[in-house]
Amino acid sequence: MESNQVTTGTTTLAMICKEGIVLAADKKATAGYLVVDKHAEKIHLISKDIALTTAGTVSDIQLLIKLIKAEIALKSMRSDKEVTVKEAANLLGRMIYSNIRKFSTIPGLSHFILGGKDKHGFHIYDLFPDGSVTECQDYVSSGSGSVMAYGVLETLYKKDLPVQEGIKLAVKSINAAVQRDIASGEGIDVVTITKDGTKKVLTKEIDTRIQA
Repeated sequence: MESNQVTTGTTTLAMICKEGIVLAADKKATAGYLVVDKHAEKIHLISKDIALTTAGTVSDIQLLIKLIKAEIALKSMRSDKEVTVKEAANLLGRMIYSNIRKFSTIPGLSHFILGGKDKHGFHIYDLFPDGSVTECQDYVSSGSGSVMAYGVLETLYKKDLPVQEGIKLAVKSINAAVQRDIASGEGIDVVTITKDGTKKVLTKEIDTRIQA
C-alpha cells in the first residue's frame, strides 16, 4: 500500500493448536469510510519461524516491520543462534513503546499479534499499541472486528485443537467479523506455523462487485 497516512480497521487473530499455530486476517484496508486497498497483506513473516499480524496506522506498521526484521537478523548473526519467539516479541514491544511516545500529528497506533516456534515450543504474543507484551495461552484477536471474532473463538475454541480444525475456526471467526464490521472484509489469509515450517494455507478474496 502506497499511502503513508492510512489507518486500518481490521480483524486478525492467532491461536495455539495441537501441532502448531494458526494466524488469520482479513484483506480490507480503510481510511475513514474509504476502502483504500482490497488486497492488503496483514500477515508478515519476520523470520524463518516467526510471523505477525498487523492492525493500525500503515506507515508505522511498515516501518516497525522493517526494523524488527533487521534487528532479528542482526541478533541472529551476532549470537550465531536463532532468536526465540519471546526475544522477538520483547524487541518489537520496545519499538512500539518508543514509537507511540514520539510527538506526531499522526497517531502512531500499531497492534501486532506475534506467533512462532522455537526450541521451547509454540508461542503467541499480543503486542498492544501501548507497547505492552502479553503471552497468550490459547488465542487472541485484534482490530475493529475482534469483538465478533472473540464471540466465535470463545464458543468454539478447544485446547489441543488440531491445526486443520484451527484453520476452519479461524475462517469462521474472520467471517463473523466480515459480516458485521464495516472495516473488515474483501477476503481472508490464513497462515500456519508447524514443525514443517511456515505456510500460507488459504488466501481467498470476496467479489463484492454488482453484476449488470
